[in-house]
Amino acid sequence: MSQTIWKLENTTKHYDWGSIDGITNFFGIANPTSQPMAEIWMGAHPLGCSLVFDAKQGKIRLDKLIQENPEQMLGAKTYQNFASLPFLFKILSANKALSIQVHPTLENAKLGFAKENQLGIALDAANRNYKDPNHKPELIYALTPYKAMRSFRQIEEIVSLFETVAIPDLIEPISQLASNPHPDQLKHFFAYLLNLSESVKNSLIEQLLLKISSFEEEPYLTIKTLANDYPNDIGLFMPLLLNVIELQPGQAMFLSAKTPHAYLSGTGLEIMANSDNVLRAGLTHKYIDSSELINNTDFTSLALNQLLTKPIVKDNKIDFPVPVNDFKFEIIQSDENIRNEKVDSAQILLCLDGKVTLSTDTESLTLQKGESAFIAYQTGLYSYTGVGVLAKAFD
Repeated sequence: MSQTIWKLENTTKHYDWGSIDGITNFFGIANPTSQPMAEIWMGAHPLGCSLVFDAKQGKIRLDKLIQENPEQMLGAKTYQNFASLPFLFKILSANKALSIQVHPTLENAKLGFAKENQLGIALDAANRNYKDPNHKPELIYALTPYKAMRSFRQIEEIVSLFETVAIPDLIEPISQLASNPHPDQLKHFFAYLLNLSESVKNSLIEQLLLKISSFEEEPYLTIKTLANDYPNDIGLFMPLLLNVIELQPGQAMFLSAKTPHAYLSGTGLEIMANSDNVLRAGLTHKYIDSSELINNTDFTSLALNQLLTKPIVKDNKIDFPVPVNDFKFEIIQSDENIRNEKVDSAQILLCLDGKVTLSTDTESLTLQKGESAFIAYQTGLYSYTGVGVLAKAFD
């Protein structure tokens, strides 16, 4: 394999929640159609595979390039464990909220995928929960202020917020939660909300919005914003249940399996295991399987100061450690010095700022802001120089 570094041409996803100008404003990537630019995918996922510029073959799909020489591209260990590139790297820019969701554990994903196959539910069916037998841990890294909901609040805080809005029809279930502040009772209350009849749900939402109409603080401001895009959605109650957090640029948050979360607004980077398994709880027009969702949700409460991933700074690198083998993520600060980078697995590099040149004994590639590259395991070692910032996804 003579070439081991390739510039990428990536797939843009135009989901309706995406920002029209968020990615353009940060990266300078043009949006000639003025459609929402929700995500840019970097990787070999079949629903949005990157193209590479290969010296011999011209422009080809990254997954095809990997299949031709899998051990040289991924490394023997990654190929044996995953058989393909185990992560998907994204730029994500939200102008309105994504659905409230959880992702299953690896074990539950395997069981659920097999069960739905056995039942004959088509992979593209609206009521399909499990698209593959994999888990989907993920990490979000903020490029701009990035608002999200994540994990249940402390139960005492949930009770206090619901008592503040004082909806008569919820007094009884909230008093039960107050007298039994345990994850099992929280699970019971969560299930109660998800399984309300349409008429009762709409009545409670109407009462909620009326009660908070004069409130000018969080989490009520988030509820009002969500109501503009998702009226009559049970997700409007979720800011009272889940922590509302705004990541500042440079902060990151890891989301393990069974963690309830929703991204609300902002531009960031997301790296995840290669999976499409999503179980939704609200802020969506898509299928909600409440029983499967509840069985895959962790009802443990977390405080705000427990939500962020603590970075490890070493020399010119910022590492964000994660407890999974599917991916790793770090930020590299580059300058005019020439530094060497050892390659232990396939990498995707995205230039966040400036201009950085990557070099081996036989190759050289310069990345400018918004450009990305795939680096094969067989590269072994490369150097980089130039004033800029790189985000590195690897495993």
